[in-house]
Amino acid sequence: MKIILSGATGKMGHMIFDTLKNSKEHQIVAGYAAELDPDLPFPIYLNLNECQEKESIDLIIDFSSPNSIDHLLDFALENKIAMVIASTGFSNEQEDRIKKAADDIPILHSKNMSLGVNVMQILVEKMAAVLSDFDIEIIEKHHRYKKDSPSGTAKMLFESANKGRQNKLHELDGRAGIYDDRDINEVGISAIRGGTIVGEHSVIFAGQDEILEIKHTANSRAIFANGAIKAAEFLIKQKPGFYTMNDVL
Repeated sequence: MKIILSGATGKMGHMIFDTLKNSKEHQIVAGYAAELDPDLPFPIYLNLNECQEKESIDLIIDFSSPNSIDHLLDFALENKIAMVIASTGFSNEQEDRIKKAADDIPILHSKNMSLGVNVMQILVEKMAAVLSDFDIEIIEKHHRYKKDSPSGTAKMLFESANKGRQNKLHELDGRAGIYDDRDINEVGISAIRGGTIVGEHSVIFAGQDEILEIKHTANSRAIFANGAIKAAEFLIKQKPGFYTMNDVL
C-alpha cells in the first residue's frame, strides 16, 4: 500500500513513519504538511496539487488539523483516493462534508485511532443503557500543546453514552459556577491540559452509594499509529462509504 501522510512533520506523522519505515507491505511515498522537514526521506508538499506521486497513491492517512481538510478532500475526490481521517476538532460543516465525500470514496473517520478506546466506546454505550439512573461524568487529560477541548475522544464517548440513553443526554463543557440541582440527563465533560500527558479518558457512572469508572490511558502515541495502519489495511479493501473504527473491530 502506497500512502500520502498528511501532517507528516508533526509528532504523529513521525510516529507513523517510524512504525512503517521497515515495512515491506506499506510505503509512505509523499507527505503533506504546513512546513518542510529535511529529516524525512520522502517529498513533503505544501500543496497537494503539486504532488508528482498522486497516480500511484492508494490511500491518505491524515493526522493534521481541521484547516487542511478541505484541500485534502478536494485532492482525494479528484484522484479517487481512500482516506483515513484521524484529525479532530472539525466543525459540523466539515463533518458533513467528510460524510458527503464518502459517497464517492472510502473514508474512515475516527476521533481516536486506539483500538482500546474504541472498545471502551462500545462498553460505555452498554453501561449507559443498563445503569439508566446513574449520573455520568467524563474527564479527559492531554498534554499542554493540545489545541482543542474537550477532546474529540471525550465527545466520542459522550456520543456513545447518549446513544445508550436514547439520545436524551446533553453536554456540559467545563463544569463551573453554582447549580441548584443536577439534571440526570446532563453529562459534564472536564478537560485538563498539562505537561506531556499523551491522553487519558475516564467515564464515571455515579449511582446511589456506588461508583463505576471505566478508564483508558495512552502511554505512547504508538497506539494511535498502529490503529491508523490497521484502519488503512481495512479501508483499502472497501467500496466508497463512511466507516469508523467499529467497522475495523
